Amino acid sequence: MSITDPHCPFPETADIHTSSEEYAGRFAGSSGAWMLQVQERIVLRMMRGFPDASILDVGGGHGQLAIPLVRDGWRLTVIGSDDSCRTRIQSIIDSGHCKFVVGNLIELPFPDNCFDMALCFRLLTHCERWPELVRELCRVARQGVIVDYPTSQSLNAIAPALFGAKKKFEKNTRTWTLFRHRQVLDEFARNGFVPAEIRKQFFIPMVIHRMLKLGAVSAGLEAICRLLGLTRLWGTPVIVRFAPTDGG
Repeated sequence: MSITDPHCPFPETADIHTSSEEYAGRFAGSSGAWMLQVQERIVLRMMRGFPDASILDVGGGHGQLAIPLVRDGWRLTVIGSDDSCRTRIQSIIDSGHCKFVVGNLIELPFPDNCFDMALCFRLLTHCERWPELVRELCRVARQGVIVDYPTSQSLNAIAPALFGAKKKFEKNTRTWTLFRHRQVLDEFARNGFVPAEIRKQFFIPMVIHRMLKLGAVSAGLEAICRLLGLTRLWGTPVIVRFAPTDGG
């Protein structure tokens, strides 16, 4: 569940936290860099079929995808709930390679089909009104939407029991929603989008990788899990590229 900031004019403000330096600290060190590389590789691979696409990154002030996408030459607009959400991506804004807009993430200030692709990472799980967020992502995207979400159909099923330890270790842990795959797929279907690609990132919960603080060890453990088929069956977070049912 997200925490609403009374000083923000918009109702969904989870991205203010995920765009902060404090949140970026969760991905410090070799294990954090490795986790972001896994995410980046998956998304860049999914984007290969859309080389000239215009992209809206909703809540993307964390820069986890905005920076590598700009580096690879895509046209990018990031929307955040507050001007503070630009801090971590200021360099690519100043360079002219990325536009930044302040707006309501569940009432996006763009016309229908304004972008080729819409991305939304680190947000669905923290958004109280996530079906409205899904609706808006689908409304503005002509060719596809790429999102991530954690699923309870994984070792995250034990997450409630680990929440206390996770909060003690991370110190800035927020509560979040664990989705069943059908919840997310059905909501996109209601908005005329179906899954085109599905990739699961990790079998071992991310908090354990953070506690290990050894990117090479984590990469080796996850490679074994992939070979055994565990990640395919029970991996999380899930990254899904959705495509419009009418072909875009």
